[in-house]
Amino acid sequence: MNVLRDLQILGWLLVVIAAAQLIPAAGSLIWGEPALPFLASAIAAAVPGLLIAVASQPPHDRLRIRDGFVLAVGAWLLAAFFGALPYVMTGTLHPLDAFFESVSGFTTTASSVVRSVESLPHSLLLWRSMTQWLGGMGVLLIAVALLPFLGIGGMQLFASDETRSTADSGRPRFAAVAGRLFGVYLGLTALAFALLSIAGLGPFDALCHALTGVSTGGFSTRDGSVGSFGSPAVEWVVILVMFLGATNFVIHYRIISRRGARLWYDGEVRYYVGAIVIASALLGWSLAGSADASADLARPAIFQTVSMLSGAGYYSADYAQWSGFAQLILLGLMVLGGMAGSTTGGIKSLRLLIGIRALRHSFTMLLHPHAVHRVKYAGRAVPDEIVAAIWAFLTAYFAIVGVAAVIVALAGYDLVTAISVAFSVTSNVGPALGAAGPGTHFADFPDYAKYGLCFCMLAGRLDVFTILVLLLPRFWRV
Repeated sequence: MNVLRDLQILGWLLVVIAAAQLIPAAGSLIWGEPALPFLASAIAAAVPGLLIAVASQPPHDRLRIRDGFVLAVGAWLLAAFFGALPYVMTGTLHPLDAFFESVSGFTTTASSVVRSVESLPHSLLLWRSMTQWLGGMGVLLIAVALLPFLGIGGMQLFASDETRSTADSGRPRFAAVAGRLFGVYLGLTALAFALLSIAGLGPFDALCHALTGVSTGGFSTRDGSVGSFGSPAVEWVVILVMFLGATNFVIHYRIISRRGARLWYDGEVRYYVGAIVIASALLGWSLAGSADASADLARPAIFQTVSMLSGAGYYSADYAQWSGFAQLILLGLMVLGGMAGSTTGGIKSLRLLIGIRALRHSFTMLLHPHAVHRVKYAGRAVPDEIVAAIWAFLTAYFAIVGVAAVIVALAGYDLVTAISVAFSVTSNVGPALGAAGPGTHFADFPDYAKYGLCFCMLAGRLDVFTILVLLLPRFWRV
């Protein structure tokens, strides 16, 4: 490993976090709130970051696969730790809860330990939203540039023409794709802010929901999430923003570059849109049969479908009161997730497509043992090692979910709560079912459960293997 280069990169990351904290510090002066907590947090991050970055002088800039794992995990842990300081220094949360809230933010999970977000100062609400926006950008860099390079969970199949130079080179050149991704990400954020403002939200609420919508994070400025605004126009805009956030950002770039003419021929796009249509129809049918059915069934059905599939975790209605069938659909959407190369969590549609085709291939080979048949995607044969990597990812994913469910069950929660929380945090969704449904919080969970759920959020955000491989003793052997 190139330890000095790793330290240098992580040091500059702390400087970026410190610079980001100056934004809510400036905002606090406008809103008449104390700026000192954010200034102190920025200094606490900037000083060690600069010292480490300047003192680390690597003999070369080459990075290997092990460096990729260390940088990914190290970046999220450092961001979560130093991102928690504003919560502590403002006296809002104690250290563990602050760390939980920060992990939830940077992993774009909407799980929260704040009992009432409406009681928070504007500067802290802005920082809370910024953690998800910054985390979403980090997710894109990992999904598009790093995971294909590391070969995790079959994501090397995702190395498109726009990212192949990064995935195939001996050292990942993040700058080759970072500029394009940031441009698209920033453009979508600006579009979301404009549309939310037109829909009737004030500048502050529009900004915060633009930041957490494009990142599919789901933090809101209201205790009742998006439903608190009571505006169908706002909900439709949020649906669009979540849909775009969970769409492959390489597709966004191709559309902007006028190279999206054959978009519908992409199997992942058809799956993603089809899943939304089918799930929304089933939810609408379920709601139509309920006793309190209203005339407007499409909007809440589509809203919760896109929210759960994208991993945003917003809610516009108390879906905990919906039928068991409807809640089962929502649970399934948490697991599926959106498209690869997006800010969403979960299994992701690309893996599911390859997994289904691999299963069909297995049945074909059982019936025709001597047939020459390969798993294909986009007209190309998928290498066996990629198929094996996808099945290994699914195994590890459900193992993490199982561990999370045990942790929550040991804390005294019922089976529905335990299983839904396990899927929700590992898929980076946030709200779950049962005692962790919409309008609830994680403040009353015991400390050991919060530590465990923090690990699950990080594992889910880093595609499981990225963090698990660091636990292997042989990883650290020279």
